[in-house]
Amino acid sequence: MSFDSLEQMLVESFDSVRPTRRMRVTEAAKEFHVVRSPGAHSGPWSEARTPYLVEPQDTLTSLEHTAMAFVGPARTGKSMMFLNWVAHTAETDPADMMVVHMARHTARDWSKSDLDKMLRHSPSIREKLRPGRANDNTFDKEFMAGWRLTVTWPTITNLSGKTIPRNWIMDYDRIDDDIDKEGNAFDLTRKRAATFKRFGMTAVESSPGRPVENPKWIRKTPHEAPPTKGILEIYNRGDRRRWYWQCPSCAETFEPVFDLFHYPDSADEMEAAEQVTMMCPHCGTCIGPDQKDELNSHGKWVKDGMVWLPDGKVVTRPGMRAARSDIASFWLKGPAAGFQDWSSIVLNYLRAERTYEATQDEKPLQTTVNVDQGEPYTPKARISERLPEDLKDKVEFWGSEPDAPTVPAGVRFLIATVDVQKRSFVVQVQGFTADGDMVIIDAFKIRKSARLDEDGHPSTVDPSSYGEDWDLITTQVMLKSYALGDNSGRRMAIRLTGCDSGGRENVTFNAYDYWRRLRNAGDGLHRRLALIKGDGARTAPRATVSWPDAGQRDKLTAARGDVPVVRMNSDLLKDQVAAMLSRRVAEDGESTGGGMIRYPAWMPDWFYTQMTTEVRLEKGWDNPGKRRNESFDLAYYAIGLAVRPKDRRCPLAHIGFDRMQFENPPIWAEEWDENELVFGEAAEPESEKHDNRGRKSFADLARDLA
Repeated sequence: MSFDSLEQMLVESFDSVRPTRRMRVTEAAKEFHVVRSPGAHSGPWSEARTPYLVEPQDTLTSLEHTAMAFVGPARTGKSMMFLNWVAHTAETDPADMMVVHMARHTARDWSKSDLDKMLRHSPSIREKLRPGRANDNTFDKEFMAGWRLTVTWPTITNLSGKTIPRNWIMDYDRIDDDIDKEGNAFDLTRKRAATFKRFGMTAVESSPGRPVENPKWIRKTPHEAPPTKGILEIYNRGDRRRWYWQCPSCAETFEPVFDLFHYPDSADEMEAAEQVTMMCPHCGTCIGPDQKDELNSHGKWVKDGMVWLPDGKVVTRPGMRAARSDIASFWLKGPAAGFQDWSSIVLNYLRAERTYEATQDEKPLQTTVNVDQGEPYTPKARISERLPEDLKDKVEFWGSEPDAPTVPAGVRFLIATVDVQKRSFVVQVQGFTADGDMVIIDAFKIRKSARLDEDGHPSTVDPSSYGEDWDLITTQVMLKSYALGDNSGRRMAIRLTGCDSGGRENVTFNAYDYWRRLRNAGDGLHRRLALIKGDGARTAPRATVSWPDAGQRDKLTAARGDVPVVRMNSDLLKDQVAAMLSRRVAEDGESTGGGMIRYPAWMPDWFYTQMTTEVRLEKGWDNPGKRRNESFDLAYYAIGLAVRPKDRRCPLAHIGFDRMQFENPPIWAEEWDENELVFGEAAEPESEKHDNRGRKSFADLARDLA
């Protein structure tokens, strides 16, 4: 560019040397960004319809954060934040900027429409553009102060080799997760600003577009998002802020989400949608669509770990700390979107539901959940009838703790089940009541062997390589006992232990050899260990005893017809476990019938996840994510052992739970005061108590071997 005089050169270069003007992005937008949207808004930009944009866009100049992520549905005005940032940069603090679109054609369309419209109608900003086609074209805008705005799309060439302090990524979840096998667009773009450290900023916005990867996920903090890729993964890296409203009736605060909508169950979808209201989750007050703008105007962003109290204060939640991160992350849900009405959200959802019911096409459902509601979508094929949260809602408090589990009132006998892993034995102990309930008493892993390593420390358990490691099941499971919940000092021994006998190479051999060692010891303990094998045949009985390789006498063969193995129809038994999990305690305290699975409040989150990992498909139970499911397997092992039919040829202790007459039960299933498996100060069993075949009782045997 040429100048006619020194004075002209000084005037034209003034913007590049003037001091930075202190002004928030919102203030710059209201003063310099002129919007022309006929039918919507014309005039200086205003936060009246979108007050939730103020905090995120003002964070763009923060020295405490180097990134900002905004998750929100369509029609929130979120892309307007970048134009406001351009206004702030042009008017107060010049620096190079880059905006990344999902593709070249979308970058071109945006530049020709939104960006050019903003420059055309905002005279103060337009005057700062350097003249000439080379300086003002579709993909490059150069300003008099020397800074440049680049409009681009995600390729490794476009996102590499540039040093740019201010970057913005549009519609992130419509961009590939891996750019030319070099990484995701956010991390690649953020590297461009790394040189500027706390003076650099990379912002990203999008509605959710990636499916939930683990439907059995359990939220660890109030604002955590489900596990997905894309924008919500970045949101989870940040300080996780959510937009809250305050109820006009009770003053309690809540997040406005789709699940709080209330509309009639009408065959006329439009009629139902037109009557939508929102229910306050605290007092049930009915909130109308006409109140949305007022509620938004007084809304607040709340960080994870904090809570907005009715008196207006935002404080740290008891027992938590406010989330901290160099990423400021925000998540706004559909009902609060400034340019989207509630009836359209509901109507789109009802129509998508109807399409799915008629055609099994989930795409319209996914679109409305992502774009209208601002939520991630979980494919229906990944959803079972139960979620971890559903089970966690039904915990019971009977005074037990993880380091001192107790037997609650009503339990008549205990069955332990063991799953064999590569480097551990996973154990679960279940109790059974006369009402038909199965109660989870304990869950733990045996990780350390009695073998010592070179340094004299216990080695890791290796069930496939070391047969002696199986003896840990005897000492740490079969002979284990549990305190009764009546604080009497008494304890209950385990009636029967079931152990998986399949899986990795040599596990079956060691399992059979372990059972033989128990049998050869001559103390009858082998009767209390049942080896288990799953049976995938649909027509197989729930549980039956088999004698693998009967007639085979080769000593090198794992099975020689001398070891009983309980074969279990896994699908049938898992169906039974699922049915028991679905039952609840009624308001009068009684079960809804058929027996329940109960568990103490101290059970860790992984228990609920493992109990809901598998889904029931037409072909049977499946674990689509190949995630841990030991708790579910161990539960069905226990049911199978409890209902196994009696076989006179089998030496294993028999339960017969489904046919048991509890008004006259076996002595090991009596009430605690009469139960032979209960021992201790309050009810020491008689030393010569025998069962009906003349053998010592299991309680005596447990004491003798302890």
